[in-house]
Amino acid sequence: MILKTTPLNAAHRAMGAKMVDFGGWDMPVNYGSQIDEHHQVRNDVGMFDVCHMRVVDAKGDGVRAFLRYLLANNADKITIPGKALYSAMLRPNGGVIDDLIIYFMTEQWFRIVVNAGTADKDIAWMKEQAATHAPKLTITSRDDLAMVAIQGPNARAKVWQVLPQTKAATENLVNFQAADCGEYFVARTGYTGEDGFEVMLPKEKVEAFWYDLNKVGVKPIGLGARDTLRLEAGMNLYGQDMDETVGPLESGLAWTVDLKSERDFIGKAALLANPPSKKLVGLLLLDRGV
Repeated sequence: MILKTTPLNAAHRAMGAKMVDFGGWDMPVNYGSQIDEHHQVRNDVGMFDVCHMRVVDAKGDGVRAFLRYLLANNADKITIPGKALYSAMLRPNGGVIDDLIIYFMTEQWFRIVVNAGTADKDIAWMKEQAATHAPKLTITSRDDLAMVAIQGPNARAKVWQVLPQTKAATENLVNFQAADCGEYFVARTGYTGEDGFEVMLPKEKVEAFWYDLNKVGVKPIGLGARDTLRLEAGMNLYGQDMDETVGPLESGLAWTVDLKSERDFIGKAALLANPPSKKLVGLLLLDRGV
């Protein structure tokens, strides 16, 4: 099978990455010591290639009402431009199609970021639902965009070093908020439990951005440390913690499901009719392992 590659594939190899098959993508698992990479992000700053994830723009009149019906979390919660919301997207039986982030930009434009392995399925589902419930909306896969996550206590300062033109628009962003800075869409989000930015930018500019970050001291981090960082932070992984057979209420995502409002959403009836018989919990290790 021929693996898919991101625009940073050559850069990974030049930096000595160990490459692996990650859901059909040729991706770096580490650049040396996975443990060192983990601590690099916790203590300083690191950067991740997340170009395999998909950016989707939903545009048109009624886009908020459509997302209110499409998602388990309530799009009405985000009213400040740039504010983001984490949610599951469900089948009618309550199974999880994907977990995703939506950004409210205007009443005619929400941006959505979905997982790589489910992107085609996600977009097909969105378009199918839009055709029935909001036929005037456009659902556009932004295949022209790439994405890099810069994470760690020094992440934001490093991004401003490389992209000083974005500082004014991004220095006052709260957690889970983004700013559209022309060619650069900068979000104060991440998947590590640390502060930082996820930057969306034109594909043709991402390699230069990657190397510029490296020049100011941002080290590349592989998928191995990305997984231990998100696990340590108690963040779910689609396909492992939840999928189309495991719903949000049993997989630790009840906090992302809005059952209090009167609105209907896909999967709501199934969730109400079938309370979970088991729940995923996290364990905190207090002492060193033997």
